[in-house]
Amino acid sequence: MAAVSKIAKASGRAKSSALPKPFENDLKRELALAKKAARAAGEILRGHWRRGGYEIGSKGRDNPVTQADLEADNAIKRLLRETFPEYGWLSEETVDNDARLQCRRVWIVDPLDGTKEFIQGVPEFCVAIALVENGVPILGVTYNPIKREMYSAARGQGCYLNSKPVRVTRTKTLKRATVLASRSETARGEWQVFHGAMLVSPTGSVAYKLALVAGGKGDATFTRSPKSEWDIASGAALVMEAGGTITDIRGRELRFNQRVVKLEGLIADNKLLHPALMAVAPARNVSRETFGCGETNCLRPKPLTGFGLPGANGEEKMCATRC
Repeated sequence: MAAVSKIAKASGRAKSSALPKPFENDLKRELALAKKAARAAGEILRGHWRRGGYEIGSKGRDNPVTQADLEADNAIKRLLRETFPEYGWLSEETVDNDARLQCRRVWIVDPLDGTKEFIQGVPEFCVAIALVENGVPILGVTYNPIKREMYSAARGQGCYLNSKPVRVTRTKTLKRATVLASRSETARGEWQVFHGAMLVSPTGSVAYKLALVAGGKGDATFTRSPKSEWDIASGAALVMEAGGTITDIRGRELRFNQRVVKLEGLIADNKLLHPALMAVAPARNVSRETFGCGETNCLRPKPLTGFGLPGANGEEKMCATRC
């Protein structure tokens, strides 16, 4: 029996180690092409950013669009759709079509995430390209053309910054965490309550913040504001392959290629911080008193009610001073 058990265990290990190979072969062409498309779009953005004088329009309140957005979108679309015409297409700058809902795989693209930063001359915008399969991100490419940072990930292959493997951080407490925040939200004072409870770092676009979290350059990011699939999809693939976690603001799994493309906020982090962030991020009435259990030097949030978390009804033990 012992010999049979050893053989079974060895067989299990062999099967487990072989799992990523089909995924790797499956996505090799897609990943290479997504990187090529991101670089092509990045060249367009960099040219406009340096020259200036581009046309600026508006798609609605606080939602500008530039000539650079549209040109970058066309460049990405041409490369991806010519090679994979059977894949669906969802882009911020392309009129949506319900035909994508029938596709198993769909490209989700934001040719310029961070248009406001682009216009203001802040080099914290990016090209964001994702491929989702049955609603799940399986590939993500986020490219900052000014800093020449290419974040990329494909299912089962890990996350990379250019050619270097990257991982999320190991920070365990909010007090020591660098949380990347929306510049617009901080300007409106929405993050004021969190100062002192965590290190709040105003940073550019949503997709770029997610890439920085995946690359270990920030511990977490969250927003209560609704976001579109193209803001999040590439970063979701990066964060998950880098060992992190991402949910909507209520802690629910994200699903993409939906008929309604708006998602209810997000929380992305290194997994270790997720329970603590779930206790404070969704709350509109959060106050400074929310943080700490009353013990000196406590770094954990108080248990809160109404979030459906372990300990949320007060049964969790309060922190010791050494926490």
